[in-house]
This record gives sequence, C-alpha cells and structure tokens, in this order.
Amino acid sequence: MRNDTATASAVLALTGGPANVRHVTHCLTRLRLTVADPAAVDEQSLRALPGVLGVIGAGTPSLQVVLGPGVVDTVTAEVERQLAAGARAGGVRAGAGAVETDRGSSHLSPTTPSRKGPLAASLRRVANVFVPLIPALIGCGIIAGVNGLLTNAGRLPGLTPALAAVASGFMALIAVFVGYQAAKEFGGTPILGGAVAAVIVYPGVAKVTAFGVHLSPGQGGVLGALAAALLATRIEKWCRGHLPGALDVLLTPTVTVLVAGLATLYGLMYAAGAVATAIGTGANWLLTTTGAFAGLILGGLFLPLVMLGLHQALIPIHTTLIEQQGYTVLLPLLAMAGAGQVGGALAVYVRLRHDTTLRATIRSALPAGLLGVGEPLIYGVSLPLGRPFVTACVGGAAGGGFVGFFAMLGEKVGATAIGPSGWALFPLLTGNQGPAPAIAVYAGGLLTAYAVGFAATLAFGFPRGTARSPAPPATDRTPAGSA
Repeated sequence: MRNDTATASAVLALTGGPANVRHVTHCLTRLRLTVADPAAVDEQSLRALPGVLGVIGAGTPSLQVVLGPGVVDTVTAEVERQLAAGARAGGVRAGAGAVETDRGSSHLSPTTPSRKGPLAASLRRVANVFVPLIPALIGCGIIAGVNGLLTNAGRLPGLTPALAAVASGFMALIAVFVGYQAAKEFGGTPILGGAVAAVIVYPGVAKVTAFGVHLSPGQGGVLGALAAALLATRIEKWCRGHLPGALDVLLTPTVTVLVAGLATLYGLMYAAGAVATAIGTGANWLLTTTGAFAGLILGGLFLPLVMLGLHQALIPIHTTLIEQQGYTVLLPLLAMAGAGQVGGALAVYVRLRHDTTLRATIRSALPAGLLGVGEPLIYGVSLPLGRPFVTACVGGAAGGGFVGFFAMLGEKVGATAIGPSGWALFPLLTGNQGPAPAIAVYAGGLLTAYAVGFAATLAFGFPRGTARSPAPPATDRTPAGSA
C-alpha cells in the first residue's frame, strides 16, 4: 500500500537530511530538489526506494526524483510539510537561507546553480509559467471530450450546455492565469501580471483601434499575456527602485498597470496575435503538406530535445494551438517517441534474457512507459546502453510518420490538453473528423512505434554476435523495487 509520508521522509533522509535541501518543487512526474551538498545524496539507496522510478542529476545541486503522475503531488506536499515543521523546530539551519518551496512549478529557483546553458534556462523559465496550468487543461479537456460525445450522440441535452460552460470557462480566462504565473516566475507581483493580462480578454477592447483595425477580445492569447506580464514585471521593478517608499504603495501598481496595459493594447496584442496566427497556420500547413516527413522528424528527435531541455519551447506553442483550434496537433506526434522507447525496451528484455537486473528494471519501468512516463526507460535502460536509445528514436519516428501521413490525407489527430502521453492520452484525443477516427489513427501510430522500435532494437541495438550487451553501471539503471 502506498505511503507518501514514508516516501517523503525517506527521500529527505537519503538526500542528506532537511538541512541539505534548499529548494523544493515538482512537475508532472518529478520531485525536484536543490541540495547544498550533492555528495551527501545517497543515490543508490534513493533509486532502490519503493515508489521511486528513477533519479536524475545525481552529483549536481539539481536533483530530480521521478515518482510519476499523481504521486509526485502528494509526496511534494509532504516533503514541504516536513521541511516547514523542521524549520519551525529549528532543525533547518540557515547556512543556505530559508528553504524555498514552489508547488505546481517545474523549476529551480532563479538562484539555483545549474549546468544548463542560458537558452535552456530561459526556455525552462517560460515553461514554468505554463506547467502549473496543465492540471486544469487536462480536466477541462476531458470534460470537453465527454461533452462532445454526448452532444454527437444526442444524449443528456439538458446537461451538455453546463458541461460546455465548465470545460470552456478556464480557456476563456487562460490569459489571466498566464499573466499571473509569468509575473510570479520572473519576480513581479503576480496579481499585477494577472491584471495586465486581463486586458486581453476584456470584451471592451473591441472598441479600441490599433494599427487602423479594431482589436478583438482574446487577440494575442497566451503569447500576448506572457509578453504583457513580462513588461509589467520590468516596469514594476523599475518603479520600486526609483520611487520613495511613501509613494511606492500608490504609484507602483498604478504606473505598472497603466503603462503595461496601454502597451498591451497598442502593440503587444496586435503583434502577439500575428505570431499566434502564424503558429496555427504553420502547424496546419506542415501537417497538410509534409505530414509524414514532419511526423518522422518530430517523433524521431523529441527524446534528444527532452535531454537538451529544448522541448520546453513547445509548451507555449501547444497552449496557443489549444486556445486557437481546441487541440494541439503536435502532441500526438511527439508522443510516438515514448512508444518507440517501449518497443525498444521490450527488445532489450527479449535479447538480454540473462541480465536479470536489467530485466527487472524493464518490468518495473514498462507500466509507466506505457502511460507516457518515459524517464525510467530512458535513464534506466536505453540511454545507458547507447544503441537502443537510437533505435528507440527510430521507432518514434515511424510512429510519428504514421500519424503525419494520415494528416496529409485529411485526418488530423489532436490533443485537447498537454501533459499526458502514451495510453493516458486517449481520453484527450480529438481531431477535425471527431474523436473516434483520431483515436484509431493514434492507436495505429502507437502500434507502429512499438513494432518498429522493437524490430530496430533487436536488429541493430546490440553489438554483432553478442548475446548480452555491455551492462550499464547499476547506479544508472536500478529502478524502484528491483533486486
């Protein structure tokens, strides 16, 4: 039986104790800890801890413990509670300052040491704005899908308008949430970022003329909201650095909202609207014209993008497409990369039948991989072995090409929310022909990726003539619960 309190206590103990933890946060699958002394982390015991699917970044200040969807939320909350209790009891010495927590995000604090370059760090901070919104996107997306099925079937006509309102309310105001999160992420007052971003969705903007045309409520969407909140944060910081304390409380919020609001109306909404339109047009053209090729590239390169941190640049694009079209056509293509990993891992399991440790790793990580949580298979199996990582990418490319080919035929597959992948994406699928054809095409893509990943790994994933490939170090591939 799952015990999140015990898991949190064990994680803290194995990462050097509460005094060694400077910052706590989480994303959809990982508990992220900033530690003062990386050498104090017992990586091997942490990997063997029940409930832990993998450990990333051991030996660095930025430690990531893979726990999986749902579990990570409750374990993070318990870690934060124990740290706060320790701080109140005097158990956390301030050699590194007070412990910071930021639930629902996916980043380390701005002062966190990092080995990532400035581009990856910037992309991650932008992604941090959107990651906390994912649970609402998932919930509203599933409700919208259920409502669509009921509407098409003519069932419960008295309930479907209410479901539509519940599903659409968040998306109608998503710009406000983006503005709030952006200001919070970049050091401004969150409510001021939300106030400026709210200008974008206010119906009265239809009376405002910019560049010779009337603005439309929602024009610029999440991109405009992000830009507006960033500008508001810069203005707020300037005001707080130049205005005397007696005037700061009155003038700083006034000047911030006024200047950033006017700049949003007379520049940012128009520019962001043009960019958002280009993104939607470009995605449609890409799939309609070069769908199979685009799928091959996106499905094959997504895992390397994840390793470099560059995949985070896609989160605002996904959100923009969902806001514009009701679904993102890119996510089902990218999800094929995880399916290629599953196929490759199955081939490793079949080929290396005498490597009991590695086979235990695969058995432990495979259920998570099927549901779209790919880190255990990547870091525990394919990447340490080398060749299977490449052949798994080939499987992802094949699955992406399959889905992209049907897009060229006029059958687009989209996801109404971001976050889930693998089998977990099925409830969120829809497309220009409705959910049923989209589900069928997506299932075909998964099967293709599984089969090609399996076959390519079996044929090319191991040195010629060997029945057992060189085993990676145990600390790089021992999952939770393996012997």
